Amino acid sequence: MIKNITIRSNELEISQKIKKVIIEKFEKAGFTTSEDFHENTSLVISIGGDGSFLRAARELDFPDVPFFCINTGHLGFFAEILPDEKEIDYFIKSFIDEDYAVSLLPLLEIDISNEVHSEREYAINELVVRGNRSRTAHLQMFVNGNYMETFSGDGLIISTSTGSTAYNYSAGGSIVDNRLEIMQITPISPISTNAFRSFTSSIILPAFDSEISIKPEWKFDNMILLVIDGEEKRYQNITDIKTRQANKKIKLLRLDDYEFWNRVYMKFLKTYDYKENERRNNL
Repeated sequence: MIKNITIRSNELEISQKIKKVIIEKFEKAGFTTSEDFHENTSLVISIGGDGSFLRAARELDFPDVPFFCINTGHLGFFAEILPDEKEIDYFIKSFIDEDYAVSLLPLLEIDISNEVHSEREYAINELVVRGNRSRTAHLQMFVNGNYMETFSGDGLIISTSTGSTAYNYSAGGSIVDNRLEIMQITPISPISTNAFRSFTSSIILPAFDSEISIKPEWKFDNMILLVIDGEEKRYQNITDIKTRQANKKIKLLRLDDYEFWNRVYMKFLKTYDYKENERRNNL
């Protein structure tokens, strides 16, 4: 059976141009290509930013094949290469020669319940629970059924180690090595006064045997905002939001030069190559 490559792209001109190049190169190498997922799909390519990858994974229902990301966006933390033809050729050769590794990223499994029904969602990066229309959120939080706190503030972020470098990091949470399977709870603008007492720093839990339950307290508004990997949705009369590590994972194809902390340095700290500059000064 001929292998298929599923290619997803945002609408940027550069992304559409790279999509055409990739289609031509893979079809020349004997593959079929498509935008939809087929039973013979062996790889999904996401062209765009991190949001494009997260959206593609959700729309394709987190398939059991690797994703490969090409960055035409801003940060591009998930991306392996830039939209450069030499890098594309190197990637295609590596894929055909099976000269790559596959990273397994744990997912969050989220059950959202009211008094009459429950629905399940999955997240690669994070779940964000916020008050509606910028109202203060009052959230009772339990870990494995044990009461931990009644949070008051803008909201809570529950992230994976993968998501620790996303919204979690911007909100003051810790960056966690993606080889660790954890769930991190990070407060967003917590209130800690005589009237309301909340943790003001992030909490890290082992993912394999932890379940976080959040029960909103309805004071002035019965609607709450949930943001799952950047996708917003408002819910009414929610009684419970349970989050745990899912049994399934998303796969990312990594080329041979990938290293997590080097990626963190390159994406968050590097303004110029001071290491190279130091080497020159020592010559």
